[in-house]
Amino acid sequence: MFENIREDWRTHGRDWTRRGIWVMAVYRFGNWRYGIRSRVIRMPFSFAYKLLKVLSEILTGIELPCEVRLGRRFRIEHFGGIVISGDAVFGDDCIVRNGVTVGLRHTGERGAPVIGDRADIGAGAKILGSIRVGDDVAVGANAVVIADVPSNSIAVGVPAKVRPRKSARQPSNASVEVVTSALRPGG
Repeated sequence: MFENIREDWRTHGRDWTRRGIWVMAVYRFGNWRYGIRSRVIRMPFSFAYKLLKVLSEILTGIELPCEVRLGRRFRIEHFGGIVISGDAVFGDDCIVRNGVTVGLRHTGERGAPVIGDRADIGAGAKILGSIRVGDDVAVGANAVVIADVPSNSIAVGVPAKVRPRKSARQPSNASVEVVTSALRPGG
């Protein structure tokens, strides 16, 4: 638990005023208590977790139950209005911003999203239903994602339309021309 909290501390920029670190500490504590085998010993920790969870929800507006499966370095960039279903799964290095909902599409139906590594979820986005969001996906602000999104894509709009993501590693022709002309003699 403490190694995860140290990593969360680094992920949130070593800033105790960021609400994301508060929520992550409560989340880690909630997961840790499941490791206590004896129900009698676990009960006071479960009671403390439930109190801390309600307090963190009131102070931050972030609902992150300990049943969610989070990868490493999960970052809550901005707080407020974030709701994540207990069935959701996130990969490593994901970023979530304010107003995001990740959860069930219909009441009474099981199945929450599975989100891959390095997903960047914009403010106000909704990711709903038993869908898969691949690795290296960007979900635009206020997008409503209700279908699978392949890796290396961008999902934008209502309902979200999927577009291939341009690689940041490939320079544009204009920047290649500037570099080449600068290297020419007399350029």
